[in-house]
Amino acid sequence: MDTNPIRGFVRRHPALRQAVRRIRGRLPPRLGGIDPSGVPGRRSFELALPRRGDGRSPAPGPASLSLNAPSGLWVPRKLEQDGLSGFEPETLACFLATLDHAGPGAVLDVGANVGVYGLLAATQSTRPVRAFEPTPQIADTARELAAANGLRVEVAEMALGNRTGHASFTLSSTSDASNSLASGFRPEAGRIEVRVDTLSRWCERSRTTPAVIKIDTETTEPDVIAGGLETLREYRPWIFCEVLPGHGVEERLMELLHPLGYSWYQLGDESPPPERTVIDGRIADGAQRMWLFAPEPPADALWEDTRAWRRALDVCHPAAAAHRS
Repeated sequence: MDTNPIRGFVRRHPALRQAVRRIRGRLPPRLGGIDPSGVPGRRSFELALPRRGDGRSPAPGPASLSLNAPSGLWVPRKLEQDGLSGFEPETLACFLATLDHAGPGAVLDVGANVGVYGLLAATQSTRPVRAFEPTPQIADTARELAAANGLRVEVAEMALGNRTGHASFTLSSTSDASNSLASGFRPEAGRIEVRVDTLSRWCERSRTTPAVIKIDTETTEPDVIAGGLETLREYRPWIFCEVLPGHGVEERLMELLHPLGYSWYQLGDESPPPERTVIDGRIADGAQRMWLFAPEPPADALWEDTRAWRRALDVCHPAAAAHRS
């Protein structure tokens, strides 16, 4: 634990931390200055991708992705430290399995951040991939990563919600992965104005048929669902959705999804997970924040493929790309 309260305060506020670094870069070492060249502006590494070893046909994509991103972004830092084996592997395994079992259509990554789900979908399937990220720097990074790896992922710098137009978007001082349309969700470092559209209007305008949708929008997931009810009724996509407790998310999701005949499963170490009668954001043993909302009862083959993908993800450690390239 950091016993220096000032240092601890600075570390908890990214904007202040960057300002302190800039100031220290101008000071001589005797006054606590640091060499600016020692503060990396980018992080660059290879991210090992899962490769199933069960006799399945080779995946269409590469064995790894080249990631080059601003050093302050949370998701690239997490991936460099832990690899995909430490980045929601329970959900990623089911997501990858669903790509093979869902009907025809596109993959939508809503609240994409730098686009991990979208990038994986583009490497492991031939489905069209569309990503939505309203934070400008993060959306730019997602585009750069897709282009650098030759992947066809279209990134829209916008949020999806229950209305169209523009809205105030909160930049979190805790982590850029906590930016949200929900004011007060996290301590804020500032606000920006972003474009907002509904899922149904966007799909109609772009003539997109969604087959698999991942939603992680920091407590506004029900708004995304509410703005896409027509699309969900017509196309019945499989949905992966984060559920955070204490914000009324669970009740609203059940009210919206129950009339559509969706069933829900909290993803975790147990495979297959039991069907839940209630959506509850609290984490049980081995469970995760991410849920599967299924338009039909999942087949045994989907859970078999989920287990196979989980085994493949478990060996995607930070150094694995160098050994497998």
